[in-house]
Amino acid sequence: MLSPDSPTSSLILGGVLWAVLALLIVRAVRKDRREYSRFKRYRSSQSRRRMFRKWLIDSLVMFGGASIVILALVWQYPPRLLAEVRRWPVSAWFSAVVEGSNGLVPGLAIGLAVALVGGTILAVYLARKSVDVPTIGDISALLPRDRRELRYGFALSVNAGVVEELLFRLAMPALIFGVFGNAVLAVVGSVLLFGALHVYQGWAGIVGSIVIGGALMLLYLATGSILAAIVAHALIDLRSLVLIPVLVYRVHTRD
Repeated sequence: MLSPDSPTSSLILGGVLWAVLALLIVRAVRKDRREYSRFKRYRSSQSRRRMFRKWLIDSLVMFGGASIVILALVWQYPPRLLAEVRRWPVSAWFSAVVEGSNGLVPGLAIGLAVALVGGTILAVYLARKSVDVPTIGDISALLPRDRRELRYGFALSVNAGVVEELLFRLAMPALIFGVFGNAVLAVVGSVLLFGALHVYQGWAGIVGSIVIGGALMLLYLATGSILAAIVAHALIDLRSLVLIPVLVYRVHTRD
């Protein structure tokens, strides 16, 4: 347990930050790219499921474990980071708009979210007879191809929503803030890191992940609830790894 008021806390957290960054970057550049390149050559569903299972366990251990360790050290920092963000002029302006709208702005936000989800489902449904569905980044090989792979698509989506949001929207920003005391660096740095770790998807995947990560970060900062970001992230991944394979490719009918 590290106190934000202790002069040694930033030094200890700095060592933890550089160790985590080195581990994540080396893993993304070497391990993830190599494994995904090999995975794209797999034709056997059994081999694909074996790799899905490996990725699921690795993600739980790596991202989930790192989140637990970091949050155990920086649990006092997330409220301070949110308080600092709420002092930004744009945050103060937005809060004033929300408070003066008599519930209109939150209602519009909920309506927009429902329309976005419904529109996505409708767009995928209308594209169900298409030969191919455009994706952001090189992720076509990840799409499940039969009923048993579909279960891993669901598990990977939910797992990513939980462990990646805990790490990149809650733990890492708090850790960076604890080291540098700069909320802008904490927010932007964690979003860029999230995007960079999708290097195995190519440049389009990196840019797309930065945009999605930025939107999820804004959702967390606006609501103050990591649960909202977790649910949104899981829904985004479920669209790619469950909804598209089911509605477009009908993989749930394949044994």
